[in-house]
Amino acid sequence: MAQRMLTTVDNPFSPFTQFDEWLQYDMAAGYDTSGMLARVAMVSDDMSEKDQDLVIDDAIQEIVDENITGLYRIVENSENSV
Repeated sequence: MAQRMLTTVDNPFSPFTQFDEWLQYDMAAGYDTSGMLARVAMVSDDMSEKDQDLVIDDAIQEIVDENITGLYRIVENSENSV
């Protein structure tokens, strides 16, 4: 299964391989995509790592499904598959 991450359609950087640049662009644009994902994905320390990953993946899908502005998209990285 490919690892999935949330990004914006205009961010030219890969959150997989250029995370620092990706984050800098995201924050400078005022998106705070990571913060939004953290608010939607209700994870807790009581969950296993696998359960946390599933909740985060579900939250990514929810954000993209409810994406009325068309800003968000999913990127996949099969090289980082688990």
